[in-house]
Amino acid sequence: MRDAKEELVKNIETARERLDSSIEKKERYETIYRNSVELDRLIELYIASGF
Repeated sequence: MRDAKEELVKNIETARERLDSSIEKKERYETIYRNSVELDRLIELYIASGF
């Protein structure tokens, strides 16, 4: 279970970095939105998992 938590946290951090980067680079709205939705999905999974 610890490995799953660590993997999920790593994925969340990567998704956050991807979102931040897309915002800083002023990428297309669709790209920023997709990155935001992915980050939200991972955070929701983290919360639902009870970590």
